[in-house]
Amino acid sequence: MLRKIVAAIVLVPLAILIIAFAVANRAYVTVSFDPFNPAAPVYSTETWLFVPIFVAFIVGVLIGGMASWLRHGRWRRIARRLERELADLRAELRSLRRGGAGNIAAASAPTASAPERLELRAPVR
Repeated sequence: MLRKIVAAIVLVPLAILIIAFAVANRAYVTVSFDPFNPAAPVYSTETWLFVPIFVAFIVGVLIGGMASWLRHGRWRRIARRLERELADLRAELRSLRRGGAGNIAAASAPTASAPERLELRAPVR
């Protein structure tokens, strides 16, 4: 609930600013995609000024998001590995709590008894 209120407090003024910017920048500009002949470009289009600004902003956000996603790939891979290890350890803990019948760890230590309670520590960051 609090997250929705904070999002509304941030997004509503931001939306008002974006709409005000778009209304204030309705002048037509020529966007040319021919860097070699600016006088008579092969392909150009006329549009409102806020359109190329918004497009550049959106492309920048997408490129920044992709760069961040690629940079954090290593940490996602480590997190997946640790989650698999945690699932394996929890399964082993369940089997030890049930009595350890057929458990390799219990069979390899004939004199050692399983502790009453096993605890898993959080991975070190």
